[in-house]
Amino acid sequence: MYTVFGIRTFCEQPMKKINKADLARLKTLSELAYTNPFSTDRIELEKKALGTAFVADDGIAWSRNLRDEETDRPNVKKIAALASDLVQRVAQGARSGQTFDGHVWENYCDVVAYVLIYRHLVHLHPDEFSKGPVTRKTYDAFQNDYRAFIDVPGIEQIVIQPPGHLFACLCQVHRAFYNIFYFILGDSLPSVQLRRGVWESVFTNNMRRYQRTLFNRMSTLPTLITGPSGTGKELVARAIGLSQYTPFDATKKCFAGDCNDRFFPLNLSAMSETLIESELFGHRKGAFTGAITNRDGWLAKCKSHGGIFLDEIGELAPSLQVKLLRVVQQRTYSPLGSTDEFKFEGKIIGATNRDMEAEISGGNFRADLYFRLCADRIQTPSLGDLLRHHPEDLRSLVYFVCQRLMGDESENKHDADGLTQQTVDWIGVNLGDDYPWPGNIRELEQCVSGIMIRGRYVPTTTVKTENNNPFWIQKAVSGDLNADQLLQNYCRWIYEKVGSYDGAARRLGIDRRTVKAKIEASEA
Repeated sequence: MYTVFGIRTFCEQPMKKINKADLARLKTLSELAYTNPFSTDRIELEKKALGTAFVADDGIAWSRNLRDEETDRPNVKKIAALASDLVQRVAQGARSGQTFDGHVWENYCDVVAYVLIYRHLVHLHPDEFSKGPVTRKTYDAFQNDYRAFIDVPGIEQIVIQPPGHLFACLCQVHRAFYNIFYFILGDSLPSVQLRRGVWESVFTNNMRRYQRTLFNRMSTLPTLITGPSGTGKELVARAIGLSQYTPFDATKKCFAGDCNDRFFPLNLSAMSETLIESELFGHRKGAFTGAITNRDGWLAKCKSHGGIFLDEIGELAPSLQVKLLRVVQQRTYSPLGSTDEFKFEGKIIGATNRDMEAEISGGNFRADLYFRLCADRIQTPSLGDLLRHHPEDLRSLVYFVCQRLMGDESENKHDADGLTQQTVDWIGVNLGDDYPWPGNIRELEQCVSGIMIRGRYVPTTTVKTENNNPFWIQKAVSGDLNADQLLQNYCRWIYEKVGSYDGAARRLGIDRRTVKAKIEASEA
């Protein structure tokens, strides 16, 4: 996605005087610098800034797909160069005696931030900032440019962000963009809305206000992720948890903790009530049989720049709901076996595929906890919804699944391309464009794995479609199955219900060997 742009540094060569058209473009770039990069507004602002130089893109917003896996968007490179040229001209104009009002200087500082992030940060992988030497070297170069940009007459009219805080904010922007861009795929409108919503969960819809005052407050607001099973709720949670603000010490030239060691997932459905309480809140020696030492829980390990992910939060026992409500409301907790209170500084991220309104009505979940968790809510769309809006996403999604299976090394790309084509062709012939993918992304992963291993994938025939019938019945009604395929699917359906070839043969009134042959043929 990113590359180092050929942007000029300060120079003394003659530049044209800043005119009204330049100031209008500066304002546009200011808006672009602080807009949600995953919104459709970003593309519109690119068009406005570049005019006839804008290169048309097929997508309605930024997304990761096969088109740009290896290349940069040309509009991004052009805008970075344009921004760098314009702020240098404004600075030189001010040094030459031109005067600008406070609004111009506010726009100028916004565009300076844009130039700094593209000049110093985007060519680095976010993980690099956990390495001290890289961070120090990057900040030194960043600070030198910052001072050169800010040391201009007239800019004292406005409040300037100190370099350490601006560096921390821009590193967070870079990290959040990376996490959202690489974790959440697809060009469909639901995918675009999901990426935009995740960005807002991190920065709100006003990034200037976030940078001024909310950067150290957002962790106090929980986020609840809802959606069908297998729709990537943990990926969304991971993108949010790994994108929290991390303070930067400009004196020591280091971040307050490892930016990558900040996400703590806990699957509540896989653990007993006592184990959940111990894992989450910690325990004291003697709190229960086997508690031979004091032990910190995730709430203690998660610092102010981290997030705890509570998967399947809808299954939390009522007694633990009370304790979690205290954490969400008062930001305090007590370890198991202790009355001491401790402060929780991180962010709570919950996820569930349950109908929470129904759970509340049935008395299974506390309404007060639910409404606290809903301070920020994100809904993940089903795979069926994504592909109905944009069928072309199937190929991209299959390709990225293939990459995960084979590894991202360049020598595996030929095999990934081959498996992608094989999978897409198989799906087109055997499942068709209208297959609902009831298991969502998780089922797509199983499909790719099955085709890679055996050359075929056998969907679960008992999965219901929107009209409450198995998918193969829907295909039969629409005339998409021949007589032999209909019998194969019906034999397999009855076999799965009764659990044996003999039982299926008795139910169907045909020979056991015929049942077995039809089932094997359906899997071939």
